[in-house]
Amino acid sequence: MRRGFGAACAVALLTAGCGAANVQIEPPRSDGTTMEVCTEFVSALPDTLLGTERATVRPDTGVTAAWGDPPIGVRCGIPRPSTLSPDSALQEVDGVLWLPQPEDEPTLFIAVGRTAYVELMVPPAYGPPAAALTTLSALVEEHVPAQPEGRL
Repeated sequence: MRRGFGAACAVALLTAGCGAANVQIEPPRSDGTTMEVCTEFVSALPDTLLGTERATVRPDTGVTAAWGDPPIGVRCGIPRPSTLSPDSALQEVDGVLWLPQPEDEPTLFIAVGRTAYVELMVPPAYGPPAAALTTLSALVEEHVPAQPEGRL
């Protein structure tokens, strides 16, 4: 398993009585500055994404979010992806660079070139992730400062 696929294993849908959905997401370990940026970013995320409602995330750390079933997951402040290199095939969406994983049929996208790496996991059941990437790109652009030019 490649290191970038940790989120796929770290996101699990839990059901707690009366059909209420809780999603368990392993939070990344981040420093204080990254946590501050990520908390602001996650609090700005929408109530719906790809037509699904936002779920309750456990543990509630303020740096993760989820929607729907199967869960769409977001983690902010993840470590630099081990697969990221100067020649990585990146996708630009509204000024934000995303590293797709796996490259041929991605379900995991990592915003790079920012002061915090943001991970988006979109299960194949949702089809193309373009709308989710567009929504998140606008919020990454607004809340997660860019690295100096040339730094990923």
